[in-house]
Amino acid sequence: MIEKVILVDENDLEIGTMEKMEAHLTGSLHRAFSVFIFNSKGQLLLQQRAINKYHSGGKWTNTCCSHPRKGEETITAAKRRLQEEMGLTCELNYGFHFIYQAELLGDISEHEYDHVFFGTSDQLPVPDPAEVASFKYIDIESLKLDLKENAETYTEWLKICFEQVLETYPKIIGNI
Repeated sequence: MIEKVILVDENDLEIGTMEKMEAHLTGSLHRAFSVFIFNSKGQLLLQQRAINKYHSGGKWTNTCCSHPRKGEETITAAKRRLQEEMGLTCELNYGFHFIYQAELLGDISEHEYDHVFFGTSDQLPVPDPAEVASFKYIDIESLKLDLKENAETYTEWLKICFEQVLETYPKIIGNI
């Protein structure tokens, strides 16, 4: 099955679909989501993307990220992919959205309307090795420092939205 993404305008209104790789080669704006899971110690669960991913392979990023399918609610897709990628289930709460465009290696252009969700879980991940090379929990202060010192080891979207995550997650996590 050819994977398609939902093309959107800058207001997240659906304007069509496109094959995922084509959207990433043409830089077409499409709907995406990012999930940030914290444990009860306040540590963020990061994943290291599988080395063989078509972009950003081996880079560290938020707990889970992907694209909803046509006709699928974004939060439903976020829960589905969290289970598929990390083997986790938990309640997710909407935090914010952002639009970004980043040029990556291999002529890939990420241009996404990204919905960000937060959750808490102390469940141990059981990642899919086709998606995830490794995972770790990290406290926010250590991550802040590492993002400055080793920025090249992290995905572009994590670096772009990190300040907004810092502003938003205490409000969301405190209400979960």
